Amino acid sequence: MYPAQAAVLDLSEFVRLRAEHPQTRILDVRTPGEFDTERLPGAHNVPLDALPVHGPDICANVRDPIVLMCRSGQRARKAAEILSALGMQNLYVLDGGITSMVANGHPVLRGTPRLSLERQVRIAAGALAATGGFLALLVNPLFAALPALVGSGLVFAGISDTCAMGLMLAKLPYNRGASCDVPANIRALAAQGIAA
Repeated sequence: MYPAQAAVLDLSEFVRLRAEHPQTRILDVRTPGEFDTERLPGAHNVPLDALPVHGPDICANVRDPIVLMCRSGQRARKAAEILSALGMQNLYVLDGGITSMVANGHPVLRGTPRLSLERQVRIAAGALAATGGFLALLVNPLFAALPALVGSGLVFAGISDTCAMGLMLAKLPYNRGASCDVPANIRALAAQGIAA
């Protein structure tokens, strides 16, 4: 009935799935800070870094289809890998994530604006590389190791689709938000119907 591996849905397929299966859940795997900034009505927030610990609870308690989403779809794909490895078979990934929803005029709930995790990674990596470059020119050539390490980390992140800097930044209080109670969000995800 549902795919064994997570299927990637475009926006029209997502709308059709929700129309055909109103019990479909939306699991947003962005940081709580990003989720607080803007989210789909009815979405539940369980951050990607919490899935290794809380994924078994989701697998044990949710049988309805789950659409995984993030800002663009990358973290949702990682979440699908984690949950699929735990045996979950009713998973879908929203391609383009919340960015696609907003760009296409779908209603979202808005809160306090914050920088997305992807933008934070670009800012931090750029700042480290620029600082290392300037220090290498002005203070000591050995500081060139800093941009070399940052560049190597970005190459590794691109190849492995895992970003250590993003994982570290996600743990900062700025990205945590005060409202993320993961066990409560999992209970709401598992409850009948979709709750906002």
